[in-house]
Amino acid sequence: MSASIEPRDDGENPAIRLPDTGLESVEASVRTLLEQSAQQARMTDTSALTPSPDTGMPFAGFPGIGLPPSYTPPAAPPEPKPILELEGEEFEDELAALTDWVDDFLMDTYGAEITTAAPWCEKWQEHLDVVAWLHALWMAYQQHKDPEAGPSGMFVWHRDFLTHAMAHIRAAGGPLSACQTDPERPEHRLLHGPGPSTRPHRTSAQPSGPEAFGLTS
Repeated sequence: MSASIEPRDDGENPAIRLPDTGLESVEASVRTLLEQSAQQARMTDTSALTPSPDTGMPFAGFPGIGLPPSYTPPAAPPEPKPILELEGEEFEDELAALTDWVDDFLMDTYGAEITTAAPWCEKWQEHLDVVAWLHALWMAYQQHKDPEAGPSGMFVWHRDFLTHAMAHIRAAGGPLSACQTDPERPEHRLLHGPGPSTRPHRTSAQPSGPEAFGLTS
């Protein structure tokens, strides 16, 4: 059936009226296109959210975003340990790095004068308690100079760590009190610390708790 054209009296172009069968065909075509578009959109969403079986990456459906199967995330840096918990070459390397920091920065900047009230020892590496104190001070320095510590980070390090640590290490009766007290006369001597306890090791047959000390009522 051909379309009919009705003439109009106002001189304008006549309206074209399609037959009912033509309208139904156009509507069916539009519905088909809409359904195909919606189905394709659903497939795109599903592929973007489904992890790749090879990489396990949530965006593997997008070109250039998925990572190759051989990719492994970088390992987290090891947690810092107190230096006295290290052994062998690891201990030696850490002590060498600590020595560089103490000689080139700490004592050069905050060393002050060697006196009987503020002794020092050029062989401080042989004083394990001093090594532990200086290493803890160094780790605190690295933490507080980091930008994440904020503008007041270094002030906190000076107030809470540097002052306290140096006052203990270089105290008149501290761990270096028998070493160098005159800058002209270097000295080094390790003082004898407390020995092991004389208490005998307890066996499974021996009492424990207050009974072991005769403190039962």
